[in-house]
Amino acid sequence: MKPVLFALLTIVAASASASNIAINQRVPAAGVAVQGELIWQQQQISARPWNSAQLGGKVRVLLHMAGRISAKDQNAALIDALSKANLPHDRYQTTTIVNTDDAIPGSAVFVRASLKSAKEASPWSQFIVDANGAVRRAWQLKAGGSAVIVLDSEGRVRFAREGALTPAENQQVLALLKSLLEPQAS
Repeated sequence: MKPVLFALLTIVAASASASNIAINQRVPAAGVAVQGELIWQQQQISARPWNSAQLGGKVRVLLHMAGRISAKDQNAALIDALSKANLPHDRYQTTTIVNTDDAIPGSAVFVRASLKSAKEASPWSQFIVDANGAVRRAWQLKAGGSAVIVLDSEGRVRFAREGALTPAENQQVLALLKSLLEPQAS
């Protein structure tokens, strides 16, 4: 009886921590009121509230990660490939959401400084500082990790994975992006 009960509790716990992001649906509603989206304007960085309702209009790769180097490193190969892909800024945007609530104690200030530098270097990319972990909770993502989500221009999820992507999955993401960005025949 005890092994069966343990197995059931393990399944329930695993399903409770599973992501609630569904293919061909919009990501669940999430908002960041504290910190939020970094804005580069007049050679200065500021922040404004952000929410997931703003994700339509462009093909996107959402990179959600804990504010830890280990989380960033999980998908560094994809991040590098995206920067080299030279995707059109008028129809594509990378949105990086960093959960600084899930950073090594005392390091959140350094994570924010790194994000500000990244925003200056890539003003067309979107960077969200989530100081309270609101997006991770709303999307039911695992703590300490990284997630990659591809959205079409209508904001529907076309690909979603938590953890490090394999080289084949990196290629799958790049091929999907090229397909989503191809001009539609009229």
